Amino acid sequence: MKLSAKAFVLLLFAQVLGLWAFAQDTTQHIVPGRQNSKAQQQKPYVILISADGFRYDLADSFHAKNLIRFRSQGVQAEYMKPSYPSLTFPNHYAIITGMYPAHNGLVDNSFYDANKNKIYTMGNKTEVADSSWYGGTPLWVLAEQQQMLSASFYWVASEAAIQGVRPTYYYIYNEKIGIDERIAAVKKWLQLPPEKRPHFITFYLPEVDHEEHMHGVFSPETAHAVQFVDEAIAKLNEALAPLNLPINYIFLSDHGMVDVDVNHTLPLPAQVDTANFIVPRSDMLLHLYAKNKNAIMPTYTALKNSATGYNVYLANEIPENWHYNAANDYFNRVGDILLVPQYPKVFNLSSRKITPGKHGYDNNMTEMRATFYAWGPAFKQQFKIRGFENVHVFPLIAKILGLQYQADAIDGQLKVLAPILKQ
Repeated sequence: MKLSAKAFVLLLFAQVLGLWAFAQDTTQHIVPGRQNSKAQQQKPYVILISADGFRYDLADSFHAKNLIRFRSQGVQAEYMKPSYPSLTFPNHYAIITGMYPAHNGLVDNSFYDANKNKIYTMGNKTEVADSSWYGGTPLWVLAEQQQMLSASFYWVASEAAIQGVRPTYYYIYNEKIGIDERIAAVKKWLQLPPEKRPHFITFYLPEVDHEEHMHGVFSPETAHAVQFVDEAIAKLNEALAPLNLPINYIFLSDHGMVDVDVNHTLPLPAQVDTANFIVPRSDMLLHLYAKNKNAIMPTYTALKNSATGYNVYLANEIPENWHYNAANDYFNRVGDILLVPQYPKVFNLSSRKITPGKHGYDNNMTEMRATFYAWGPAFKQQFKIRGFENVHVFPLIAKILGLQYQADAIDGQLKVLAPILKQ
């Protein structure tokens, strides 16, 4: 059927309007028919808070007095090490599944899947809500499977029905809902009758990451964002304290941030022929997915012989400590060739201006380190620990909530963070 010009314009307008409405969805979604079992009603509560991009040293650098006070009442890690790559989507999903990105399938913010013949990108709401992209068992799925209700005020993958399960209470990600309204919603969740009250809640704050990207790590804008987060956590604690519930708070971040060279960026190398490779857009690591496998070795050799400002890896050559090479790539989603910029370089595959703050580098890099603080009745007080990998948060939360899981199916180990718990 051939559409008239007017009909085509109207159809296009309707599609855009529909996408806009979807993106602006600020309503609470509730999965009906669920309730806590009698046993789960007696369990404590965990609120898992992620302040995106909250580098390990920001609380001290910007005098976040409330966070400093809360961590002194509980546990402070020297840092939390992100999984590789040190990007937002892979790390939020690593934290919530206890699995490295190459093991749970969410290998980057944007990547290609040959079996699907599709590209996943964090900006595509349809793909983000498609559960087939996500391996592993997120903590809210684990809880719901054991008749413990959960809630999410945003988290990567919380909008997808993974294993057919979403949190009982959740919101589609948007930045239209103010912090006071969000805190009020969490309080209402915890004021519900015991059979309807969520025991595991995720809470996400994007402000610090946004300002670091746009203005740099030590900019006045980042300082203001750190203070915003600090005040938000204080408000949340103050709002929930009168409920007299055994609430345990875990405040963490997905990765750190560093200022990069915005004036001398890296173009897509001339040796990469896009007729032979699919290259999802990125300014950090570049995955080269071969359309023609015969092009892999000649391209790899040419890149190795000319690479300046970046490292070149075949999938089976990627450093073992990243848990990201071909042997670890359970979903076959890491590129046949991987290009990794050397700090302070970043890729720029278009003419757009690169923002000064970036992350995604080697997760051993100091500036990529994330934050971890915890306080509440389950945690020791005035307790400091060394740095640890973020996959160990999953078994910690499962232990606090008394949730059963298959230990050999995840990468996290309870023994790493068990010492921070009261005996």
